[in-house]
Amino acid sequence: MNRTLPEKAPKHLRAATKRWWRQVCEGFVLDQHHVRLLTAACEAWDRAQEARETIAKEGAYYVNRFSEPRAHAAVGVERDAKATFARLVHQLNLDTPPPGSPGRPSGR
Repeated sequence: MNRTLPEKAPKHLRAATKRWWRQVCEGFVLDQHHVRLLTAACEAWDRAQEARETIAKEGAYYVNRFSEPRAHAAVGVERDAKATFARLVHQLNLDTPPPGSPGRPSGR
């Protein structure tokens, strides 16, 4: 089994998410496929944060041309990204706080 892991988090992740990625890689024994799942979880977390920022800026709802209230598309993006993050973290069997939370993960 090859346990050679990347030294750096993917560049496209947000700073807090990169730190969390590194903490998980240092605190857990991961195979290459786990690193890919971890990266996907980090991408989902960042997507949820991006959607949350959009909702904060533009509001969760708008009124369409028929004067009907509608949810902003980012509401669904946030929901789906959080569900994906939770599913991947569960699949990885990580017992660690999400990116940006204080503290360090417990090692396994």
